Amino acid sequence: MSDKPHQNLAIIGHVDHGKSTLVGRLLFETGSVPEHVIEQHREEAEEKGKGGFEFAYVMDNLAEERERGVTIDIAHQEFDTDNYYFTIVDCPGHRDFVKNMITGASQADNAVLVVAADDGVAPQTREHVFLARTLGINELIIGVNKMDLVDYQESTYNEVIEEVKNLLNQVRFATDDTTFVPISAFEGDNVSEASENTPWYDGPTLLESLNDLPESEPPTDAPLRLPIQDVYTISGIGTVPVGRVETGILNTGDNVSFQPSDVGGEVKTVEMHHEEVPKAEPGDNVGFNVRGIGKDDIRRGDVCGPADDPPSVAETFKAQVVVMQHPSVITAGYTPVFHAHTAQVACTIESIDQKIDPSSGEVAEENPDFIKSGDAAVVTVRPQKPLSIEPSGEIPELGSFAIRDMGQTIAAGKVLEVNER
Repeated sequence: MSDKPHQNLAIIGHVDHGKSTLVGRLLFETGSVPEHVIEQHREEAEEKGKGGFEFAYVMDNLAEERERGVTIDIAHQEFDTDNYYFTIVDCPGHRDFVKNMITGASQADNAVLVVAADDGVAPQTREHVFLARTLGINELIIGVNKMDLVDYQESTYNEVIEEVKNLLNQVRFATDDTTFVPISAFEGDNVSEASENTPWYDGPTLLESLNDLPESEPPTDAPLRLPIQDVYTISGIGTVPVGRVETGILNTGDNVSFQPSDVGGEVKTVEMHHEEVPKAEPGDNVGFNVRGIGKDDIRRGDVCGPADDPPSVAETFKAQVVVMQHPSVITAGYTPVFHAHTAQVACTIESIDQKIDPSSGEVAEENPDFIKSGDAAVVTVRPQKPLSIEPSGEIPELGSFAIRDMGQTIAAGKVLEVNER
């Protein structure tokens, strides 16, 4: 592990705008991927008639993805700058992979939005920016990519910037702080070194602007929230729930409560990487043992928190959702599966309270009869079995979710308020 502060970085943008190539290039330029690996990918790409895909292959190393030429899995890759070590959450651009995009973006502190200079703002550019905003990413760096395809024209670059600024203003991203960098991920222009092809640009390179990102404060001051991924029985220790600390601190000796199972006890031991530790902080994956808790008392999807400030369990909750794809329309009474942190619970949309204009965030219609693909709305949701979830304004790490049905992600959203049971 690096002793530098850590940042999760999402790479978002429209399909084919060069996200994977940029990620491969970043890893290559920071020495995270050796030259011979790139060479190997280059030969393979040329054999498959996809010359120029070698950097993308660094990320898309699943055979199926190569055959299809698209990114499916969120591959986690790490690289260092002078100030940070970054984990890249490569967010797939295709719509059917949007659940990965959601789980990816919700873990990200910052994002690089890739916009191709020869294409400008495309439908998914819009969708990803709106999702990033909904899921709480605050800082965007805009890489205007494929500058080599437009002969490094400053005028084209400026047109794209205007287009992107309009989009950002629509979803109320502060454009004053946004950094724009003209790049060619394929040729390497302005990624790690200033390019002579853009003499008109005197701003930071992409790596410099990543290095200048503000440091994110780990949510240690928030109350402890630790969603349970699995529960094991380990001989000599007993029942060991395993999960990642999202907020707060887990200390040995703490009295904790698991919701919605509604059991609790005192933390006896905390283990990380097979070593006992006195405490665990946000981002740590831990196994821990709680006095008096048996294997059948708790399950995946439970959330562990302090006994005196237990995680909230929703009778109903209000949420803002964005419908990404649905074959027909969504009306009150619809019951898809909500994926929130480690829980998967069928939930009924009891009422559609407001339709929101996704470009402005203003209310477009009160109590609409239905919503469809492309719509944003405020809805009231009733989980079919107990679900622990938090308002994203209070604990954002436990306030976002994806909605799945028919084998695909149909919507994403964040919790506005919880009516506790």
